[in-house]
Amino acid sequence: MASGTESWILMATGRTPTNIAVIKYWGKRDEALILPVNDSISVTLDPDHLSATTTVAVSPTFDRDRMWLNGKEIPLSGDRFQSCLREIRKLADDVEDEKKGIRIRKDDWQKLHVHIASYNNFPTAAGLASSAAGLACFVFTLAKLMNVKEDCGKLSSIARQGSGSACRSMYGGFVKWTMGKDACGSDSIAVQLASESHWNDLVIIIAVVSSKQKETSSTTGMRDSVETSPLLQHRAQTVVPGRILQMEEAIRNRDFASFARLTCADSNQFHAVCLDTSPPIFYMNDTSHRIISLVERWNRSEGTPQAAYTFDAGPNAVLIAPNRKSAGLLLQRLLFCFPPPADNELTSYVIGDKSILHEAGLQSMKDVEALPPPPVSKDKYPSQKFPGKVSYFICTRLGSGPRVLTDESLALLSPTTGLPK
Repeated sequence: MASGTESWILMATGRTPTNIAVIKYWGKRDEALILPVNDSISVTLDPDHLSATTTVAVSPTFDRDRMWLNGKEIPLSGDRFQSCLREIRKLADDVEDEKKGIRIRKDDWQKLHVHIASYNNFPTAAGLASSAAGLACFVFTLAKLMNVKEDCGKLSSIARQGSGSACRSMYGGFVKWTMGKDACGSDSIAVQLASESHWNDLVIIIAVVSSKQKETSSTTGMRDSVETSPLLQHRAQTVVPGRILQMEEAIRNRDFASFARLTCADSNQFHAVCLDTSPPIFYMNDTSHRIISLVERWNRSEGTPQAAYTFDAGPNAVLIAPNRKSAGLLLQRLLFCFPPPADNELTSYVIGDKSILHEAGLQSMKDVEALPPPPVSKDKYPSQKFPGKVSYFICTRLGSGPRVLTDESLALLSPTTGLPK
């Protein structure tokens, strides 16, 4: 067994970003291993704005594995958690902390129990890939604690078994999840296409339309779509392979017009698959549709894409602008159509990278109230206001992959008890 005093606790804390797919993953060919029916491509978001933070502690005094999510204890008995924990324990190596006088041998990890605390700084189960960030952070932090070495995407393969999209959160920038061909899933891994610095002009604005848990979980929705949607089969076999190649080229060349067209088209087709499912699945709502209309009208009036939109399995819009100037104009249009309640502070309605507010020339609610209507587009649709329909906006950018947090004050577990602070 591990050496050192019997009351020791060893901890590690990590932070992992969420990611948003621009070519969607929807549908599994193997439910147990979480093997997808098609490749997908995502953008990793800035972990300072949208991320999961996880602390993992190990001690010979712990009598069982335990986990807390956002301060509430949850069962750790689920297959996905257990699968990730089992795979990381298999790869665990010797660990030595000279300062604390602790040495854990490779074989000890099978006998030691862990405490895990995780916190998402954005809505859980609302269609913003919270499970992706959470499971990726779970795997990343366990791997750091147990001294598991990364090897050709092995950690992304383990994260995939917890939550499919989690494998893409193991890297920053632009990430491709290769569906693979092996039945065992060994080649279904994530690879980084380009780092966040490759195209750092992009600005991302998220309209949080609802932070409520979605009625149909992604797991259930995918299963129903695979079983009942002819469009899903056509999409996976015929449409997506070409889009993947086109998206890789658009990213490589920083071609925003192509990037935006592909992103919007793939989001729309994903939701068409949901409608083609029996019974049909409705992830978007009226506000989602109005945001699509706003972006489409702007893009048509300019003759070239000014912004892209994409929606995961929820009503929240992820909007991508090619640069800060376009992002400022986009935010003006969004705040005109979806203003905050009169008693709301602008700085609590638009969070994250608040410098985009300055780019838009907005400092207070008075500036929002004075915004002129967006120019009437060629289709002559008037601009309407829908106050209270958006909960808040998050301004962010492309971000880096997971990182270890060395500041002990950021740990979610007490170093003396191993319980949540």
